Amino acid sequence: MRNLKLFVLALGLFTINLSAANLHPIKPTDELRIEIVDLIGSNYTDNITADQNEADVLFTVNSNKELIVLSVDTDNDQLESYLKAKLNYKKVHYSPSKNGEIYLLPVKMVKHI
Repeated sequence: MRNLKLFVLALGLFTINLSAANLHPIKPTDELRIEIVDLIGSNYTDNITADQNEADVLFTVNSNKELIVLSVDTDNDQLESYLKAKLNYKKVHYSPSKNGEIYLLPVKMVKHI
């Protein structure tokens, strides 16, 4: 009987954690996207070898108006490091409407020769 109660309790806690982790990132506003593009810059050709790169950047803006990069989903480790270095804890002029909003920004970078 004790094991059954423990199992039900563990299952309940697991279910609560699973529902709390359900993220619904939103698209950043045009103003925020433009600021992020300026922060990334176009001078990435020295750091990244591939001709075309894509990544999905998951981030939030804290109360100090700093970008906090949560994850960078890409196959290119160089691009991941580059984006984190360029964006993480950088100041922006954007104030989120709600604390803890999570944004998803698809990034596509093409090398021009």
